[in-house]
Amino acid sequence: MKTKQIIAAAKKVSRPYRVTNGKKFRLKDVDPGDTQDFTSEDKPRAKEALQSGIQALAELQDVLYANDRWSVLLIFQAMDAAGKDGTIKHVMSGINPQGCQVSSFKSPSSEDLDHDYLWRCIKKLPERGRIGIFNRSYYEETLVVRVHPEFLAGQKLPEPCVTKQIWKERFQDIRSFERYLKRNGTIVLKFFLHVSKEEQKKRFMARLDLPEKNWKFSANDAKERGFWNDYMKVYEETIQETASEDAPWYVVPADNKWYTRVVVAAAVIDALSSLNLHYPKVGEAKLKELAEAKKTLLAGK
Repeated sequence: MKTKQIIAAAKKVSRPYRVTNGKKFRLKDVDPGDTQDFTSEDKPRAKEALQSGIQALAELQDVLYANDRWSVLLIFQAMDAAGKDGTIKHVMSGINPQGCQVSSFKSPSSEDLDHDYLWRCIKKLPERGRIGIFNRSYYEETLVVRVHPEFLAGQKLPEPCVTKQIWKERFQDIRSFERYLKRNGTIVLKFFLHVSKEEQKKRFMARLDLPEKNWKFSANDAKERGFWNDYMKVYEETIQETASEDAPWYVVPADNKWYTRVVVAAAVIDALSSLNLHYPKVGEAKLKELAEAKKTLLAGK
């Protein structure tokens, strides 16, 4: 497929999962097992589509890097075992490592807790011309911290700052921050990989049963399943409160990893192509310099 065809197909695949206005969004309306027109028999076709998408993504990223004006931030949030790591690995496999930066955010360090909650993520924002990937992000502050209020107590906030409206205030802060990024040339795409509780259990069991996957399992993973309904509630509200044209959410069905990867790749292709970027044009002085260099090379041995 030619790049133009891939871009057109990417929009068709990714747009159904794109949320720019959260007022009417309901998590129950998205089926974690959805695969649109693809069936399990179409997995080979989906894998071919992913490979074509990766090639197109590499082309678009190369122009982004050469243009050196815009940057792209991809944020991945999900429950454990939803496939964040695998999605990042497969979708970004064709990207030039020089133009891509991956940052993973786990429990905040003591240094992190001596700053505001955005600080550790701001330090990792992508430079112009690059794609930055956040494996978890500042959204943990409206997700895990909300499910476990005791974490908020450890953030050393001054007492007057811990108000009854703190979650609404954080939503306001995040909306303003992402609008600021967009206004300064950073495209923000946010992905919630929506896995079902049943599929998560299957993947946890695989981690326990297969020796090569044992390292992936943590006892805390099983413990957090007990808060499943709480997490679904805060994910839904977070998406409702922070989905915007400046920084859309993509709520991606994650029960079928092969399909998840196709949708994520399609969303990134759609966003990059919408920038309508081109390689920088060389001015007259540079063209003259290149001509002289060519002449010197041809005259030499």
